[in-house]
Amino acid sequence: MKTWLIAAMTALVLGGCSSVDIADYRNEKPQLDLAHYFDGTVDAWGVFQDRSGKVAKRFKVTIAAQWRGEVGTLDEHFEYSDGSTQRRVWTVTKLADGRYTGRADDVVGEAIGEAQGNALRWRYTMALPVDGSVYHVAFDDWMFLMDDKTMLNRSFMTKFGVELGQVTLSFRKR
Repeated sequence: MKTWLIAAMTALVLGGCSSVDIADYRNEKPQLDLAHYFDGTVDAWGVFQDRSGKVAKRFKVTIAAQWRGEVGTLDEHFEYSDGSTQRRVWTVTKLADGRYTGRADDVVGEAIGEAQGNALRWRYTMALPVDGSVYHVAFDDWMFLMDDKTMLNRSFMTKFGVELGQVTLSFRKR
């Protein structure tokens, strides 16, 4: 058996054994309420690191967010370090028991999320364009509210269970 195949299978097995549960954060403060935090303008700064840990891209995001009842719109405007820009508009619906669903044009199907305590786990598949091709990449986002203005986000990107890289973001509410 090829060495790379053994390594990939080992990563899949080990990755399945070390899952964090959102309930681990149920008693953490401050309490995260997406409708409260993402209401108004939120700025974010982030990096994408490839699987070796090298920063491959830096970016800034400006988010115009508003809620009408249980439905929120997050209009994200990205500015990348290479000068390129991107826009993503999320429609997020608050369900019972701290659960959320979301949709955006480049998200395949529906995103699912759950908040407990100061944390939100947000999972979805994104249609990610790379060098003229589009790949469906799984995202596992973990957001942690630090105070009423600051939230940290760490996203793990995988394809077929193999980690492709990580995104780290720092949000600041105006």
